[in-house]
Amino acid sequence: MKPSIVLVGRPNVGKSTLFNRLTRTRDALVADIPGLTRDRHYGHGRLGSKPYLVVDTGGFEPLVRDGIVHQMARQTEQAIDEADVIVFLVDGRSGITALDKEIANRLRRSGRTVLVAVNKAEGMSPGVVAADFHELGLGEPVPISAAHGEGVRSLIEIALQPFAEPSLEEGGGDSIRVAIVGRPNVGKSTLINTLVGEERVIAFDQPGTTRDAIEIEFERAGRRYSLIDTAGLRRRGKVFETVEKFSVIKTLQAIEGAQVVVLVLDARQDISDQDAHIAAFIRESGRALVVAVNKWDGLTPYLREQIKVALESQLSFIDFARFHYVSALRGQGLETLFRSVDAAHQAATVDLPTPQLTRVLIDAVARQAPPRSGQFRPKLRYAHQGGRNPPLVVIHGNALDKVPESYRRYLEHAFREVFKLQGTPLQIQFNVSDNPFADKRAAEQDRRRPSSGGRGKATAAEAPAVARPAIRRKVPGRS
Repeated sequence: MKPSIVLVGRPNVGKSTLFNRLTRTRDALVADIPGLTRDRHYGHGRLGSKPYLVVDTGGFEPLVRDGIVHQMARQTEQAIDEADVIVFLVDGRSGITALDKEIANRLRRSGRTVLVAVNKAEGMSPGVVAADFHELGLGEPVPISAAHGEGVRSLIEIALQPFAEPSLEEGGGDSIRVAIVGRPNVGKSTLINTLVGEERVIAFDQPGTTRDAIEIEFERAGRRYSLIDTAGLRRRGKVFETVEKFSVIKTLQAIEGAQVVVLVLDARQDISDQDAHIAAFIRESGRALVVAVNKWDGLTPYLREQIKVALESQLSFIDFARFHYVSALRGQGLETLFRSVDAAHQAATVDLPTPQLTRVLIDAVARQAPPRSGQFRPKLRYAHQGGRNPPLVVIHGNALDKVPESYRRYLEHAFREVFKLQGTPLQIQFNVSDNPFADKRAAEQDRRRPSSGGRGKATAAEAPAVARPAIRRKVPGRS
């Protein structure tokens, strides 16, 4: 098992910068704003042949007992309990603070191995910058620069020294990446906490609580998933903070990087244009989709029927997705939700044999031929698979650029019905075959066209001007 290295420290000492350095990614948001990271953020790193798990945490203020800061502290406490090694980050430029001492006391009681990393030490004497932090009583401080990489390798070598080389063993297979998306405060974090069985991410009755895209490894019914909790997507005019703009970008990246997206809607609010925009972006990205209508408990039968009618009307363009009516808080409907996630993933990655695709195409054309375009009717000859996730069906034939959009949807429905492609968008691409006689016809025209240097007749443009005889008009009274 990979050793777990947890990064702990007060706000704005560079934990997320070090996390990105260790994982060689930009997964954690970094800005000069205290309290930017709120949830635990997991990533994978490697030093030589030794892999490890690195955990980024929010700014740790253990004495605060209420509000979002208290929730952040609880997340850090859980990360400390899971840690094999704790890297306690302090700021070498601001020196030791009262909060650093309080955190050191808490870490000392944890019984875990603790390494003090003195960050922002670039350009400073290592002995001088680390001198004050001996007072913490947690061993020899290690000067580093997370932004520039100085001393980071030495720090991780010390952290991993007690752990043996990993043995070669078979992995459990790739996990399914599932992004949980939706508007702010619809219950995305509550859904993840219920699935995982612990308060893995902060669920707070305040829009914008989740800022980063948090990835959580999760196993259910013997199958592995990577759940991605994302920031709520607002309308563009409602996004003001720079941090929130970065959060939106991270959410869109999470959608594009996922294999299945779960769109969470709030049953107790009207379906908004923003819900439709998010659904449209998921479809345009080609991601498999499952819709979870949350907060379904406690609604009257009449309201439930009205909501279903509104969903069918306003989200008709994602009719390929399955809709589930759930309560994330009570755990209702989640079993069938994940069966649909599995089915959507299978449909998105299915192999479509060319003979069967062509047979379905021929049968569809036999039932309903494409409409004529002028004197000609498009001819659809055969089909094959051109890609997966989403499935892409490439159809070859003649005059396919004249096929109307309505007929494309007809073919999409035919393929979807036969191959049971529920939960994933299906893309159809028309490839127009070249005319085999086009070159011969052009050659024949060139052969018949007279050249300017031969014995043939000159063209009208090249013919010499010939004077036309004057036409004399007959004037009455003259001979």
